[in-house]
Amino acid sequence: MPRRSKIAGLPPELKEWLDAELVRRGFADYVQLAEDLKAQGAEVSKSAVHRYGTQFEARLAQLKVSTEQARAVVQASPDDEGAMNEALIRLTQDKLFGLLVELDVDPASVNITKVTKSIADLARASVTQKRYAAEAREAARQELLEEQRAALEALPNRGGVTPQTKAAIREALGII
Repeated sequence: MPRRSKIAGLPPELKEWLDAELVRRGFADYVQLAEDLKAQGAEVSKSAVHRYGTQFEARLAQLKVSTEQARAVVQASPDDEGAMNEALIRLTQDKLFGLLVELDVDPASVNITKVTKSIADLARASVTQKRYAAEAREAARQELLEEQRAALEALPNRGGVTPQTKAAIREALGII
């Protein structure tokens, strides 16, 4: 089993600094980054910084692709029913499914319990999102019925509009 990366052992604030610098420098200048880390008290080689930077850049690129895919899904369907959340849930489910199918990683390093818990959490989030969308549609429907009821009540009783006509309209629209 390979030894643990020195980057992983950096204090959180130094690792955050390194992440920000990698992005700022366009994932280049690893020699200078190693020297800057050494100046801050961390003995990390240029090769270790390069290995970490390469992995970090790949993860960042994958995140950008996922974000672009989510944006494309949202543009294809307006967010009147939580399409953004649904797109995010579906993309995450797809990535988790791909991980399970592929298992290109060391099985010992994959916490199956966490993966299945994530899938269950996503399923619950999907159900909750759909319930919220249904409740929002019902609230909008009730608001529209109230507006129709008010408009009908404000309609004067002339020109052939009798109380019986109004009652028939209310019954047809379901605003009794």
